Amino acid sequence: MTLDALANEIAAQAKAEAEAIIATAKQQAKQIEDEATAEASSLSSNAKARAKRESAQLSVEVVASAKQANQKHLLIAKREELDETWESIRASVSASDLDGRSDILNTLLAEASKSGKDMILRPVSTDRKALDNGSFTLGDDVDGLGGFVLESKDGSIVLDYRFDSRLEEAWKSNLGTVNKTLFGN
Repeated sequence: MTLDALANEIAAQAKAEAEAIIATAKQQAKQIEDEATAEASSLSSNAKARAKRESAQLSVEVVASAKQANQKHLLIAKREELDETWESIRASVSASDLDGRSDILNTLLAEASKSGKDMILRPVSTDRKALDNGSFTLGDDVDGLGGFVLESKDGSIVLDYRFDSRLEEAWKSNLGTVNKTLFGN
């Protein structure tokens, strides 16, 4: 074999080996690319599924939060309406021209007369004139919507016959009915 033939044979073998290496490298590159594509697809699919779950959970939370905010606003509105109703009733009861005011005072005086004559009657200023001709000694005015308090001479006993306390008791005992009337529930 001549030197040229040997060189050609070495070159052919080298070329064949290089082609085999290139073919193997291309095959490995294709396999790596396919694996990377599959992994990317899997990651993408997982990310989409996680995002969908998180989106659904967030949607539930937003709806629940909105419902809670609406309930809070409704409760505040109801409370404001109840407060306005209470103030309106207090204003009506405190009016000096309240229908039946003198009858209420007479009933309270009759009830108070059972507690003893040696008590001091301390009227609400609105009712001082109406209570002036009773059998009790009149004392200083007290605050209130109407009515009076009876106080022993030494101040150790105080009996409350003011409209305030009676109205508050009536309000508390009828609050369910008031709610039902105002709000239907």
